[in-house]
Amino acid sequence: MGVTLDDDARQYLAAFEDVTDVSGQDCLITDGSTADADERLTVVVSSGRMSEAIGPGGRTVRQYEERVGKPVRLVEDADDPEAFVANALSPAAVYNVTISENDDTVAYVEVADEDRGVAIGSNGQTIEAARTLARRHFGIDDVQLI
Repeated sequence: MGVTLDDDARQYLAAFEDVTDVSGQDCLITDGSTADADERLTVVVSSGRMSEAIGPGGRTVRQYEERVGKPVRLVEDADDPEAFVANALSPAAVYNVTISENDDTVAYVEVADEDRGVAIGSNGQTIEAARTLARRHFGIDDVQLI
């Protein structure tokens, strides 16, 4: 499934690749449109390249954050939708992801009780980013925690 990026997202992704020397697959800009939500970037990193993107002690991703002036969240790409959804909700402990294809395609995610807040994120930013990315990459209509 192809992902179409707007000009801003393409520029952020190019800067990510320039700073980290790691390919980015997608860039989601959370606009911070509510008073409580901060604008941030979510970058989907090529599978197996997450440690390079983060860098020693987080140095590389911090350099990228300084360059773009926004907080950045990294998500590791995956070939299958279950792993991708689990990665999108990281660092929450995800026990299981089940994809149900009835009228809509829904990913049901079993998360540790103590990590539900982590999976949802501040003002719902993490779960909303996971929903958007799952839709863009795998055609999943919704992501629900169980």
